[in-house]
Parts: sequence; structure tokens; C-alpha cells
Amino acid sequence: MEGERHRPSRPVPALTREEKVDLLDGSDFWRTRAVPRLGIGRIMLSDGPHGLRSRPEDADHLGLLGATPSVAYPVAAATACSRDVDLLRRLGEALGEEARSLGVSVVLGPGVNMKRSPLCGRNFEYFSEDPLLAGELGAALVEGVQARGVGTSVKHFAANNQETARMSVSAEVDERTLREVYLPAFERVVTKARPWTVMCAYNRVNGEFASQHRWLLTEVLRDEWGFDGVVVSDWGAVHDRDKALAAGLDLEMPSSGGVGRDAVLAALDAGTLDEADVDRAVTRVLGLVAKARPALGEGQTCDEAAHHAPAREAAAASAVLLKNDGVLPLDPAGDVPLAVIGEFARTPRFQGGGSSQVTPTRVEDAPTALRAAVGREVAFAPGFTLDGSGDTAALLAEAVETARGAVAAVFLGLPDSWESEGYDRDHLSLPPEQVAVLEAVAGAAEQVAVVLSNGSVVEVEPWQRHAGALLEAWLPGQAGGGAIADLLLGAVNPSGKLAETVPVALADNPTVGNFPGEHDVVRYGEGLLIGYRWYDAHALPVAYPFGHGLSYTSFDYRDLEVEAEGNTATVSLTVTNTGDRRGAEVVQAYVSDREASVFRPERELKAFAKVDLTPGESARVRLALDSRAFSYWHTALRRWVVEPGAFAVEVGASSRDVRLRAVLELAGEAVVPPLSADSTAEQWPAHPWAAARLREVIAGTGTDAVLTDPEAGRMVRAIPLRRLARFPGSPLDERRLEETAAVANDH
Repeated sequence: MEGERHRPSRPVPALTREEKVDLLDGSDFWRTRAVPRLGIGRIMLSDGPHGLRSRPEDADHLGLLGATPSVAYPVAAATACSRDVDLLRRLGEALGEEARSLGVSVVLGPGVNMKRSPLCGRNFEYFSEDPLLAGELGAALVEGVQARGVGTSVKHFAANNQETARMSVSAEVDERTLREVYLPAFERVVTKARPWTVMCAYNRVNGEFASQHRWLLTEVLRDEWGFDGVVVSDWGAVHDRDKALAAGLDLEMPSSGGVGRDAVLAALDAGTLDEADVDRAVTRVLGLVAKARPALGEGQTCDEAAHHAPAREAAAASAVLLKNDGVLPLDPAGDVPLAVIGEFARTPRFQGGGSSQVTPTRVEDAPTALRAAVGREVAFAPGFTLDGSGDTAALLAEAVETARGAVAAVFLGLPDSWESEGYDRDHLSLPPEQVAVLEAVAGAAEQVAVVLSNGSVVEVEPWQRHAGALLEAWLPGQAGGGAIADLLLGAVNPSGKLAETVPVALADNPTVGNFPGEHDVVRYGEGLLIGYRWYDAHALPVAYPFGHGLSYTSFDYRDLEVEAEGNTATVSLTVTNTGDRRGAEVVQAYVSDREASVFRPERELKAFAKVDLTPGESARVRLALDSRAFSYWHTALRRWVVEPGAFAVEVGASSRDVRLRAVLELAGEAVVPPLSADSTAEQWPAHPWAAARLREVIAGTGTDAVLTDPEAGRMVRAIPLRRLARFPGSPLDERRLEETAAVANDH
């Protein structure tokens, strides 16, 4: 049963039963329902969080057209690489201010689902393959938005990691994997930032639709994590409205046209739904409306120009310099001509497709920004078209002549139609005509730097040998053109660190064979090993590891200290900028448990911090590791456990660039799994109380001799004691085993 803290203190007596049920359904595509006679207004929700997709009252009923212009910020795949919680908080504040100016009460985001496969078409909208990183950045964004009196909706809860069959597929995931990989980002956002709403996913989780999954929506989200806001459906995610309401889903969006209302009323009449469930949900929805109303009354305007600047800052901070053989930064005053090749430079792809697509207030392109910055000619050739049409040979020849003898920045990437909400990718390749342009230009140019525009990783191994530098710009928002110019010229020092692994090939990915599933079922067969956890566990080479990112300066790590207190620890070290440019470094701390009684990944990110240093400057960086940093989910006890023993703390610049390492001992706890008659003959002697009782019963018997035999005993000890009790001549008794187990579990 749901805890009393989640029940309303009393029903809302002024509302009729029909009015209460109506309040749990949207009034249109984006707004809640009002009750004018009681002065209950409605509020508007809007897609986000990389910019607002709000619409006027007369927008199309599907909500696909007519969006009001809004600043387009870098997508989550990009900002995650900034590893900068302060930046995410400031972006949230800017987004919240824009929402208020447009009358938006709830921004639908951030998305903190894990990047299980690089093929997921919506990966641009998610932060990372790592739950700690996604949770910390998601919480910062939520804090920023809600500091401006506007709500957020952390999504999509839970295990929404693909677009194929997303409204029907069942994600089959064991509980330990859910607890350690797919739920922690949500947990961190909920407990740390207290979002006003949580959005359920479309998919099923272990057979049950997320929209009516009581274990997820009530037992975990509310009873364990203490969430006291509104659970809202993804648009069209509700399957059975009455079951969803009973499970803990408060608000169905968009308007169901009366279908949801009728289902709830019918269930109330049939007695299969309690009116207390309705009252509870109504109380939450009214609380959300009341919380949102103050910001709506201020009539605040928004300075778009002031928000374009942080969009440019974020785009620059989020780009990752993957490779640099001395090509970058470019010399703005050099004698060598500069050339820009690639239609993506002139017609930038700056955002993803689907529900997060916004109408930007303006868009910067890189050639224009470069010309303004260097004050001299920067030649341009498109090289290819974005839809693959046109005279390929002529475009290629023009690109080669434009780049001949020049330092060429070649802009490559994924066309809009290659990745989007609603479908997944089939491969990780770039369009072949773009690779052909790079190969040809590399043979004519003095030097080549590639700039990538993509929402999720692409394979780089087949072609990166043709480039002396490789800058991953992601989908950088409307100010991306200027930010890329700043990075190429060295006006801004790259500081982004990969939030996801770039594999050598798709065949190396852990989901091969288990993505996207078949017959409406997808098995998470890789378990805990997603992303870098998989590549490390299998010692696989990668193109670029999780956490990787170069700079125009260099950093030294030294003087690592790790101090344990109880089951927590404080990590401190000194980082020094040893180069000649100011730059920012992301210090990453990974934890490994080599003495675990269960399988644990090779290493897991447990803390990170970004430090900005001038040349020669040093800073003491401190990172806190709480008990969860050392815990695993114990499936029998169904709680987090820190085992006693040695843990390694590895600090470095990426998951595969460990600079310092220390080992600490933690007291942990002596875990005693619960016993039953079906526990094995290996488990019973390990129980501190039951072991003595077992010895008393089997002492001097053949059973005693067999169990302690060094060879035969190994086989017998794997047998449940209940089965041994049934063997002829066994001194064990099933009923006594059950009684002893019950007493043992009370000790």
C-alpha cells in the first residue's frame, strides 16, 4: 500500500466527481483543464529542454507546427560533454525565464535515459551512457529552470532506450540492472532537485506499461524516493486509464477526448477503482497549478540577445576535441589560405528532430563567423548536398580546388533524416559522399580539420586518418557557428569530455543481438555492462573512450589523497595547468571493487569536477564519494550494500587515462542473506547462527562426511537442503529446516 504521506489530507469537496476526473485529463494538446466556476485555471506544458516548443492557442492539433521562436540551445548529448553543472544550471535559468515570458508552466525535460545503444534515434536528447553523469547534469538543469518559478518533467521513466516499437515494446531488465544503471539518474534528479513532475515512458517494463507500473510510479518513485509531485504521461502513453490512475499516474496528456474520463468513471461505478485514488491525483494536479500560477501573473519579457550568449558559451564548452596533430588552433593571421568545406558549415544542423525541435530566434553559421573573426577571405565550397542530390562529381571537384594548398575545415555529419525521435538508426556510418569529399580534399589541402555535426556517435575509424584534427561539435544549437569558430581559432580552449564511448565499430557494442528486439520484446542481455563498462570488461579497443577530450593546453595530476570515514571517502588531488593557455580540465574519479562477492564492472564513474586554470596555476580538487559510490544492489535483501574490503579509487582524464590510483579499506557490513529450506548446503553453513544448528543435526552422519569431502562436497553443497532432506537416510527434516530458517532470519 502507498505510504500515508502520499495521500491527500482530505478530498476536494467543492468539486463534483465528474469535475475531479476531468482535471486528470488535458484540455487540449498542451494545457491542463480549468474549472472556471471555482477559479481553477489551466496551465501550459511545452516541449524542451533544448529550447521551447510552445504554440499559440490556434496551433495544429498534433502540436507539430506553429512554434513560437525560442533560443535553441545545444542538445543534451552536447551539454553532457561540458561536464559543467554550473553551466547546466545557468542554461536552466535562461530556459525558465523564456518559459515565463511565453506563459509556459512546465518544461518537458530533461531526458535522463541511458544511451544503451548508439543507434537510438533519440540519443541526442539524452545525456550519457553513465547514470551518475546524467543524474548530476539533469538535476542542475532542473534546479535552474525551477529557480525561475517554472516546473520541469524529468523523462522518460523508465527504460526508454530505443525508438523502435517504443509505444509497445517490453524492456526486459533484471532488478539489479534497473537499480544500478537505468534508475539512478532519475533517483538523483528526484531526490536532489525535486522536479515538479515526472513523465512516464511509452514502453513496457518487464511486461507492464510504464504508465500503469505501480512498482515504478508508486513503490519506487514515491515510497522510496519521496517524490511528491505530479506523474504525467508521455503524450499518448496511457494504455488503461483506470489502471494507470491506480498505479500512480496523475495527469494524462494530451486530452484523451473523454476516453480516459469515461474509463475512470466506469471503474469508479464498478468499484474497481477507489475514489481516494482520484482525490489523491486531483490534489497533486491542483498543487501543480497553484505552484505555477505566481510566475504566470508577472507578464515577464525575455531578452533574447542576452540568452544567445550563454547558448554560444554552452556550445563551445560542449564540443570535444577528439584528435589534434597540431592542426588546431588555426592561425587567423597566417599566410596559408583558410577554406571551409561542407554544406553543414553553411547550413548547420544544430538540433535534433521530433518533439524537441524548436524555431530558433536566429542561426549562426561557421563561415560567416570565421570571416568576421580573421578579417580575411575564407573560401567555401559545399562539397555535398544535405539530401544527397546534385551533381556529386562537380561538387567534389569544386571542393578539391577550393581546398588546394589551404588549411581546410571540413564539416561532416548526419543529415536530419538519419536520426530523429520515432525511429532508430541502422548503422553508425557517415554518408559515403561526405567521406569521399574528405578523402579528396585531404589529398589537396595543406592540412585538414574535421568538424562533426551529429546527435549521437558515428564511426570514425574508416576515415579519420585523412584528418589531422577532429572536433566533435554535436548539435550545438543556434549559436554553434560562432562557437565552432571560437574553438577553431583558439579564442576558446576546448574542454569537452565525451559522455559516451566512440566504438571502433558497431559490432563491438554490447547490445548487438539484443537491440532493438523482436516481437515487441527487447532483452537487456548485457545487464550492467553498457557503454564503457562493457568495453572495459572485455578489454576491447575503442576509437575514443568515455571521458576523453583534448585541450590546447596540458594538465598534471599529483598528490592524491583518499580519506575514508565509515563507508564514505573524500578524494583530493592537485591539478596544474602545465601549458601556455588558460583551460579547463574535468577530473574524473572511478571506483572499482575487486573483492566483491558479486560481479561488478571494472570501474564506474562516481565523481567528477571541472576546474579552470591559467598557465602554471594549480588547484586542489576535492571529490566526495558517498556510500552509494561503493554499493551494489543486493537482489536478495533488495537494498544497497557496501561489502567490507578493499576498493580502488582511480582518478584521471578519461576512463582509460588513469593518472593516479589509491586503495582504501571500508568496514562495509557483513551481509547475511535470508535463509529458507531451499537455500543450498553452501549457504546454510555460511549463516552465523544457523550453521551451528545444522552441525548439531548432521554431526557424525554420512551427510556430514559428504558435505565436507573436498571433491564430492562441491557438488553436494550446491543442492538445496530441502532436496537433501528427501534423500534416503538423510538426518534433515523439511519442517525443522523451515522453522530453523525462520528463527535464523530473525537473528
